[in-house]
Amino acid sequence: MNKVLYIIVAIIALGFGAFIFKQANLVSAPEHALYYKQARDIAPFELTSHLGGKFSNPQLMGQWSWVFFGYTSCPDVCPTTLQELNFVYPELKEIAANTQVLLVSVDPLRDTTEKLAQYIRYFNAEFFALTAGHDVLYPFARNMGLMYAIVDDTDQTSYLVDHSASMVLINPQGKIAAIFKPKHELGQLPTISGDDLVADFEKIVQLAD
Repeated sequence: MNKVLYIIVAIIALGFGAFIFKQANLVSAPEHALYYKQARDIAPFELTSHLGGKFSNPQLMGQWSWVFFGYTSCPDVCPTTLQELNFVYPELKEIAANTQVLLVSVDPLRDTTEKLAQYIRYFNAEFFALTAGHDVLYPFARNMGLMYAIVDDTDQTSYLVDHSASMVLINPQGKIAAIFKPKHELGQLPTISGDDLVADFEKIVQLAD
């Protein structure tokens, strides 16, 4: 009887250990993102979509939103980042069908809704491009943990805008879940790997379940 009892206890312990191991794997921490265990609130905001309508906090609800700051005249980081997002977009949608990509323009002087519509469609017709005046953009950027600054004379037609190359992930509750920062290598553009986005996104979605 004792031998049978030992075998039963061993089987139960082995099963419990396998369950704990499986659970630990399911909730492993993201490796590439700054992940907030306590998601950060987003203050009320109102931007304008490239479709002409208003885009504010309610449009974040029920969606996993990838937010990137840029502008249509950006010569390098913006098109590279948007192209990378387009490449991995099907994989992001496989992980969570309620996924959207948001480009927030930091150049409202030149980026009209018409120009943004033409620009964003080049990368993906499902992506959104958003704009607003600097009085809205500056506090929104700070809230996101991002930054931008116009250092050139805007009277010049080819002025540049310095902006963060990081990306913010907002959860379906409309709160900041994580920030992905680019890798900086000498002589290379600061970009975020699409593979890193996909790998960590899967973990973050699992952690949210």
